[in-house]
This record gives sequence, structure tokens and C-alpha cells, in this order.
Amino acid sequence: MPSQILYFAPEDWAFLEHFTVTGRAAQRAGFEVSVVTRVRNHRARLEAEGFRVLPFESERSNLGPLYNVLVMMRMIRTIRAVKPDIVHCIGLRMVILAGIAARLARVRQLVLLPTGLVYFWINDDLKERAMRRVVRLLVDKILNRADTEFIFENAEDPVELGIAPDAANLTIIGGVGVDPAEYPFVPPPGGSPIKVAVVGRMLKGKGIAEAVAATKQAHAKGTAVELHLYGAIDPSSRMTLTEETLRGWEKEGPIFWHGRVSNIGHIWGTHHIAMLLSYREGLPRSLIEAAAAGRPIITTDVVGCRSVITDQIEGFIVPKGDVEQAAARLQQLIQDEPLRTRMGMAAHQRFLQRFTAEAVGRTIYGVYSRIQARMPARPT
Repeated sequence: MPSQILYFAPEDWAFLEHFTVTGRAAQRAGFEVSVVTRVRNHRARLEAEGFRVLPFESERSNLGPLYNVLVMMRMIRTIRAVKPDIVHCIGLRMVILAGIAARLARVRQLVLLPTGLVYFWINDDLKERAMRRVVRLLVDKILNRADTEFIFENAEDPVELGIAPDAANLTIIGGVGVDPAEYPFVPPPGGSPIKVAVVGRMLKGKGIAEAVAATKQAHAKGTAVELHLYGAIDPSSRMTLTEETLRGWEKEGPIFWHGRVSNIGHIWGTHHIAMLLSYREGLPRSLIEAAAAGRPIITTDVVGCRSVITDQIEGFIVPKGDVEQAAARLQQLIQDEPLRTRMGMAAHQRFLQRFTAEAVGRTIYGVYSRIQARMPARPT
């Protein structure tokens, strides 16, 4: 009987866009893949990958203790029905809830990929500080055991959860893995205006307002520039921007909001510069895709973002929230085409060295192989 791996992921679109490489690595290692997730529009595409999809409704924004205890009880029932050899939890909420559920269901092998630290780690209110302490306590006392493997997208996040940088059960990957065939290098467009793209959900923590302000500053100085925003609002997130805000920016110009797009790869053929002024990230896929296409990058000096580029090599790193500096660097790139070309080529080379789907898949396959070596054989 084939070994079973059960993923817990927050949304079907998130697993499809960000963790298909992970699921394929599990298949190559000989696992049958099941994905527990909130299903909206992408079940058929996940099933086309050979993944079994188990719909699971839960509200990410609901932090009520009773609600989440009930969610964990449903998770335990799902785990016991599937009888997986490995439970792999994706996202901080799933790491805590499904990780504890797996422990209570006596699953012996656990893989935890705690993306989504942004909200609790960029806010410093009393509630967020308390939640950080609770998360660290649960990771230390319940989840971090000899049969647990941690996967992170940067080397700074593990420390936040109390995991030693040299821990034997810690693996750092180069993001979610991007296929160069889907995101090839494309020459930048010619002509004017210079088009800047921000790709991501329309959340306050993505630095959308700062990108808008920096572009307006550059434009006010007579620079021919446009900012194009690609991504949907997210009503389930407490950090979402509103459609009213985004449409208001459009009216003021030179800002254009396109909403969610299905083929990000085509964006870079018509844009010159990538920008992401986030407050914190795991490892931003949008910047990796921009690097694959050969675009210079402007991003912030925060966890995750500063792992994608080296300042003044593949682009510019600016302080978080510093609109003046972001505007100055944007204007510098707009006015210097050879600099844009040089930084874009350097970004593409860095992508090929560190962030391809092949490299990430190979690393994750290694994690699963390590687990298999200590797993008892399944009865035939």
C-alpha cells in the first residue's frame, strides 16, 4: 500500500500557486497526496495534478478559542479517516491547529512550513505580543520533537519561533519554486512611460500605499512613470485594502489596479521594474518571478524581501516605510536604462542559482526521503 501524505493548507488557490512543487516532490518520493483546504475555484486543477482534494471550511480571521477547538476536532477526524504517514501543515494557522491535531491523532511524522508570520510579527499591540508568546510556547512544548521537520523560506523566521539556526530538523528552501519555462527571461519593453508592477494581494502589509506614494512622488517631479497593481483584495484578511481605496488611487493617477490575473508571467513583458515594499515576507514569490524575467527590483529591508536580492546588485533595498528613499531609487532606475538592464540580468542569474522549481523540489524531496528512512514499512 503506498505511503500517504496529508497536507493542510488554508486555500485551494494558495496550494495550487505556491505548493504544487511541494506536492510533486511528495509524489516523486512515492506518496499518495491528499490536500485538506478551503475549496473555491481550483479543485479540478489540483485533482489534475493527481492530488486528492478534501474540502475543509474554516475562517482564517476567526481567532476565537472555542471556534478553533472545534476546527481542531474536525481536523482530527479527517486525519483519522485518511491515516496518513506524514501530516504536512502549511501556514502559521495550520501549523498550530493541524499540527496539534496531528499530535492528538498520534501521527508520528510531522512537517511544518510556517508561512504567514506577517500579521502577528509586524503588529506590536498587546494582543499580537501575547499571540507570539503562545505560538512560541506551542511550538516548543508540543510541536518541536524528533519526528518533526521544519521548512522555512528564509533563515530569520526560525529564530522567531525559538528554533536554532543549526537545528538538525530545519531546512531552508528558496521560496516555493518557480519554473523557468513558465517565467522565462523576457527583454524589457521599449519606450515611455516606464511601467512599474506590484504583484500580490492588496494588503496593507504588502506596502501598497507606500508604492503608490513613491510613484506619485516620482511622477510629480516630471518623471514619465506608471504603477500597475496586480492582485485581489482579500476580505478574509484583517489587513486587506478596500476596493474604494484602490479605485480612489486610480482616479488620482498614475496608478492602475488590474485585480487578480491568472498569468503573471505575461506581466513582465510589458513592465520595466518590479516593486514590493512589504513590511515582512516569507520569501516573496512575486519578486522571484520578476527576477526570473530579468527585472530590476525595489524592495524593503525586512525579513524575506532582503533574501531575494543584494542591494545595488539586482536592485535596491530601502528602509521599511521610507517613501522618500523608495521614490529616489525608483527615479534613479527610471532615468538610467543601462542600470535597469544590468540589474535585471543580475536578478535573472540569481534566480537560476537559487530559486528554481527544480532546486526547491529537490530540497523538499530530500526532506521526505529523510523521513522515509525512519518510517516503519506499511503493511502490503
